[in-house]
Amino acid sequence: MKFAGGEERPGQCVRPAVEPELMNRRDWASDLVLNKCYSSQNHVHFGSTPAFFGMRMKGGLPMQPRQIAMDLSSLQLVLLLPFLTLLCLLFLRHDPKKQPRANGLKAYPLVGILPHLIKNQHRFLEWSAAVLKRSSTHTMSFKVPGLTGGVITANPANVEHVLKTNFANYPKSEVTMSTMEDFLGHGIFNSDGEQWLWQRKAASYEFSKRSLRSFVVDAVRSEVVDRLLPLLDRVARDGRTLDVQDVLERFAFDSICRVAFGEDPACLAADDEGASSRQSAEFMRAFDDVEDGIMARFMSPVKSLWRVKRLLNLEPERRLREALNTVHGYADRIVRQRREKGDAAGLARGGDDDFLSRFLDVGEHSDAALRDVVTNFLLAGRDTTSAALTWFFWLVSTRPDVEAKIVREIRQVRGASIQGDTARDTFSFDELREMHYLHAAITESMRLYPPVAMDSQCCKQDDSLPDGTFVGKGWITTYSAYAMGRVEDIWGGDCEEFRPERWLGEDGAFRPECPFRYPVFHAGPRMCLGKEMAYIQMKSIVACAFEKFRFRFLGGEQPGLLLSFTLRMKGGLPMQVNKRGYVVKVT
Repeated sequence: MKFAGGEERPGQCVRPAVEPELMNRRDWASDLVLNKCYSSQNHVHFGSTPAFFGMRMKGGLPMQPRQIAMDLSSLQLVLLLPFLTLLCLLFLRHDPKKQPRANGLKAYPLVGILPHLIKNQHRFLEWSAAVLKRSSTHTMSFKVPGLTGGVITANPANVEHVLKTNFANYPKSEVTMSTMEDFLGHGIFNSDGEQWLWQRKAASYEFSKRSLRSFVVDAVRSEVVDRLLPLLDRVARDGRTLDVQDVLERFAFDSICRVAFGEDPACLAADDEGASSRQSAEFMRAFDDVEDGIMARFMSPVKSLWRVKRLLNLEPERRLREALNTVHGYADRIVRQRREKGDAAGLARGGDDDFLSRFLDVGEHSDAALRDVVTNFLLAGRDTTSAALTWFFWLVSTRPDVEAKIVREIRQVRGASIQGDTARDTFSFDELREMHYLHAAITESMRLYPPVAMDSQCCKQDDSLPDGTFVGKGWITTYSAYAMGRVEDIWGGDCEEFRPERWLGEDGAFRPECPFRYPVFHAGPRMCLGKEMAYIQMKSIVACAFEKFRFRFLGGEQPGLLLSFTLRMKGGLPMQVNKRGYVVKVT
């Protein structure tokens, strides 16, 4: 085929000859097409490009200035189309309703509120609570480029939505579960789906039995009579300062070990110096090291850095590995002994009432799965009740009027003064149930200082909370029980005051609150199964201790917060213990 110029050029796409009278009839689109390209074997070249510079392409057409300008505009439009499309998509994606809510915090270019998060990471609990209180919806959200988005809320409607209404859309975070997997495995507190469901059903069934409740009461009574009261008596007699937080943690550890798998580590058992035995101290220290190591993983700015440290056996991963070996070794030994005992007796669990033995009756489970049961219940049973009571002892020490009312109720239930019936050092389950004011005081203490201050889930699909807050897929959604206890819209103008009476009706009976306003024991399908067991233990300790002893805080100023798996008291709780040498009159 011959083209303008009389040459035939196979393999090249060249502009065909165009009649002069058609020149003025070409619009910009046809001009663009006619000047589009010529090709070689491996490249495509824009034929109009040389024309922009007043050049004439061999075999092409001469370009007039008006046509050159039209071609330039056309090419610019073509080049701008992808960019304009991207802008349009970004505009549609960044719906104002989907934008993070800074809630008065200055958002910086590119990094958003990240500087605020970094600046306040050492006091994140207090800082986030202050931000949530200021927010009109008591919710804040943030999205930093390169990092997972997040929502933190203290709004009861949002809490109910996440924990109940849209529960299926807010499972445990994969990052969270993988971070704790070598500690908690696939136990009830570190699993989802079927793995979580079978454990939940089995635990729920066992917690509903009277036999387990009686077993818990007996275990707590034994620890109180044989260890706690004698320890307090020695401390009062010697005039020593007692770290009540340490005592409560050791008490809780002994109790949960008895209840969980029928073992007694004797952490509260004392020698002549008042220190726990070396073996139990080593086991408890290993458990502390595990918790510290796992928390270090969460606090690291680079979330996967701990994996590198574990691979290279660097601190704190090296210490964590050693501690895990100790804890897992202990748990494995317990599981093995329980199986052997059951086999020898010809029973699945040998007739024991501890929780591990009960789980052996549920079905066939591997030793690793049963070890997960042990470690999960150790974590829940030790840290929560001890943390709650530590703050309770401090709060009551600042309010003599509350202390007097608690002691008065204890004496009323006992039915005698301290000079009267002293044959029993503890209280029955029914007697503990009659202590409404004590129940209210413990509940009020946990409102201000919840053992689990914050809890998080991961959003599976884009969602909107009841207050209109957008939650993106993969975002971490957190509710702050600590902040909720300080929101006036929930608890009134005296929300930061320790006032047990807010939980009592006109008849003096305890009145529970909606769990989504008071999510101290979580809420929805994952609500804590051990709530009643926790109250039994806490009320037993307080009733027996307060009946015979007075506690005075020696720290001077308000204790600091230490956010770990639970809300602990920084530096412990130093207290002076004195025997109660007076009778509270019953009126």
